[in-house]
Amino acid sequence: MEQYRTRPAQYGPRRDRPRSSLPPQAGRGAGGDAVRAVRQPGPQRRPPAGPQRPQALRRPAPAPVPAAARLPNPRLTGLGSGLFCALVMFLLGGLCAVLFGASLTAYGVLYLPVCVLTAVWVRRGDLMTAPVVVPIAFAVGLLPVADGDVGTGGKLMGLVTALATQAGWLYGGTLVAGLIVIVRRVRLMQRRRAAMRAAAGARPPG
Repeated sequence: MEQYRTRPAQYGPRRDRPRSSLPPQAGRGAGGDAVRAVRQPGPQRRPPAGPQRPQALRRPAPAPVPAAARLPNPRLTGLGSGLFCALVMFLLGGLCAVLFGASLTAYGVLYLPVCVLTAVWVRRGDLMTAPVVVPIAFAVGLLPVADGDVGTGGKLMGLVTALATQAGWLYGGTLVAGLIVIVRRVRLMQRRRAAMRAAAGARPPG
């Protein structure tokens, strides 16, 4: 009897399977390298460490504040302006008595800037008090300057004499204070009228 030989099982790939249509590994490797070479980006620049604004968006350096804007600009009440003017004139009178030999002319010259400051620093609601308090302060400041005999009567007579002889400085300082008050009053009224016109123009027609 004939005996058929059996072939051992082959575990390798079968020849009847369709071949893969993929390109060989060498080709794929070359193609992948070419694609990578094309897609490879250039050198990237690192962003700066801190945030920087464009030149157009940078704020300019603040301008230096002028010296006139840094001057004191208080607002005194009517009583406060009277006390300020009287105290300053009394101190100036004592200073004139010590340094200038009780010179009434030096006292009158120093009286003018005090009148200006009093009229400028008084608040808007008490503008009319400035021309009233400055002559009173002038008389108060004359106490250490006026010449007179010892005693109350002598000092009073010296004060009256100084007021009579220095009436020009008294009227001049009071006139300066009055003019400043009038100018401030006119400007205040103009601002109020402009505000009323702006408010009337903003109202819808009824």
